[in-house]
Amino acid sequence: MFDPDELEEIREAKAEWEDETLGPTLDRFGERKAEFTTDTGGNVVERLYTPDDADVDYDEDVGFPGEKPYTRGVYPTMHRGRLWTMRQYAGFGTAAETNERFRYLIDNGSSGLSLAFDLPTQMGYDSDAMMAAGEVGKSGVAIDSLHDMETVFDGIDLGEVSTSMTINAPAAVLLAMYVALGDKQGVPREELRGTIQNDIMKEYIARNLYIFPPEPSMRLITDIFAFCAAETPKFNTISISGYHIREAGSTAAQEVAFTLGNGIQYVEAAVEAGLDVDEFAPQLSFFFNAHNNILEEVAKFRAARRMWAKIMEERFGAENPKSMQLKFHTQTGGSTLTAQQVENNVVRVAYQALAAVLGGTQSLHTNGKDEALSLPTEKSVRTALRTQQILAHESGAADTIDPLAGSYYVEALTDDIEDEAFDLLDEVDDRGGMLDAVKNQWVQREIQDVAYERQREIEEGERVIVGVNEYQVDEEPTVEVQEVSEEDERKQVDSLDARKDDRDDEAVEAALEDIRAAANGDENLLPLIVTAVKAYATVGEICGVLREEFGEYEPGMA
Repeated sequence: MFDPDELEEIREAKAEWEDETLGPTLDRFGERKAEFTTDTGGNVVERLYTPDDADVDYDEDVGFPGEKPYTRGVYPTMHRGRLWTMRQYAGFGTAAETNERFRYLIDNGSSGLSLAFDLPTQMGYDSDAMMAAGEVGKSGVAIDSLHDMETVFDGIDLGEVSTSMTINAPAAVLLAMYVALGDKQGVPREELRGTIQNDIMKEYIARNLYIFPPEPSMRLITDIFAFCAAETPKFNTISISGYHIREAGSTAAQEVAFTLGNGIQYVEAAVEAGLDVDEFAPQLSFFFNAHNNILEEVAKFRAARRMWAKIMEERFGAENPKSMQLKFHTQTGGSTLTAQQVENNVVRVAYQALAAVLGGTQSLHTNGKDEALSLPTEKSVRTALRTQQILAHESGAADTIDPLAGSYYVEALTDDIEDEAFDLLDEVDDRGGMLDAVKNQWVQREIQDVAYERQREIEEGERVIVGVNEYQVDEEPTVEVQEVSEEDERKQVDSLDARKDDRDDEAVEAALEDIRAAANGDENLLPLIVTAVKAYATVGEICGVLREEFGEYEPGMA
C-alpha cells in the first residue's frame, strides 16, 4: 500500500511518460485498436497499470492463503501441498461402457471421477419412458436403478475415489444410490467423498433441466444438506454452478454474481429450515467456468473467494472459517470449442486450465478437443488429462501460491469484478432475492443481452475466433467421433426390464408409498429414498411419485 505522496509521484511520473515517451510512439504508429476490453467486454483494459490503479490494503484485500479474506486461496499450502483433483467428466451409453471409460481414466492417472448422466436421467425418466426415446445414453450414462450404479462402479472402491455427479432435479435419488452402493461395498458413510451438483437454480436460469417447482426443489436440497451433515460429512452437498451461467453467455462478473446469488438463496433456505449455518456451510462447493482470457479468469476466481467470505460472515454470521471458504471445481469452457480446426481446441483448453490453476481451483476438468462435434473419444480424453498433468508437473504454475498477486492489473481487475458483482447482487436483493429475480426472468434477460451482443461481435468480425471468422481453412474436419448406437438403447431397456422382473415388487411399492407420505409432510426424504433404491425402485418411479405430489415447474409460474 502506497501513501498519498508516493501515489502522487507515480501519477506525475506516468503523466511525464505519456507525454515524452508514449506520445511520439502513438503519433507515429498508433495501437491495434482504439479500445481494449476483457474477454466478456465488461471492463476496459487500460494501456498500463500502476499502484495508483490497484491501491490495495494487503491485510484487508489480499491477505495470506488459508486466512480471510481468502483472496489468495482457501488452504495454507494450496497446490504446493496437494495438487488439484484431476476430475475428468465421463459417462455415455450404458453403465458397462462408462465403467470401462472410468477404469481407463484411473489407469491414466485421473485422481477423481465425474459422472455425466443422459437427458432422461437428468429429467427423472427411465430409459423405457416415451420421453426418453432417442436420448438414452447420448449426453451421458443412462442410470435407471441401483443396478446401473453398481455396474458403473464395478471394481472401483468408493472408499478410494472421490466422485462428482452432475445431476440436479433428481439429485436426491442419485445421491441415495451412491450411498446405497457404498453400504453394499462396506464403505462407512462418513468416508464417502465427492460432490453432488444439486443446483436447481442454475437449471431455472440456464439449462432448463428442472422437474419440480422452486419450493419443493428447495425442500429436497435442504433435506440433502441435513442428511449429509449427519451421515456423509466428507461429501459436498451441492456444487453451486456458474459454469452453465457462463455457457449461456454471461460476463465473468455476472457468472460470479449470479452463482453467489444462488448460493445465498440456498443458505437462506437451509437457515429457514432450521439448519445451523456452520453445520452445513462447510459442505457447500462451487463450480466455475474457465474461459480464454487468462488474467480475467484469475481475477474472477480471486474475487469470488473474497466475496463469499464477506457474504458468509457479514450476511449469515458464520463463525466457522470453513463456512467462509469458497472451494470450487473448474471446467474449461465448452462454448469456446470450435468444430472448425478442432486441434486449436487443445490450445484453448490448455490456456483455460492454466487460468484455473493460477486462480487456485480445487479440482479441474479439461475438455476433449472434439467435444464441439461429439462425445470425446478415448484419445482426446487422454490428451485432455495429459494437459493437466503437464501443467502440474512441467509448467511450474503450481509451485507457488497465487503467483499473480500484486500484479497491478490483476489486483485492479479483481477489484473491478468484485465491485460489479456486488452491484448486481444489490439489484437482485432489490428485486426480492435470486428466486424472484429468476422467476421474473430478469436474470435470464441480463445474460441473454450479453450473449446477443457477443454473437453480433463475432458475426461482424469485431471479435476474432481463430479458425471461425479469421484464419479459416477450406478442408473439412476428419475427426474420429464417439457414437452411441440404437443398440445401446435397446440393451439398456432390456436390462431395466430384467431388473424389474427380479425385484420384490411389494417392497418397491411400500417404499414408494413411504416417499409419497413424507412428501406431504416434513420428514427428511433422503433415508426413505435410500430404502427405495436398495429395493431397486427406479429413478423414474421415485421422481414420478414426487411429480405427482410436488407438481412440475413451468417458467413464469408463481
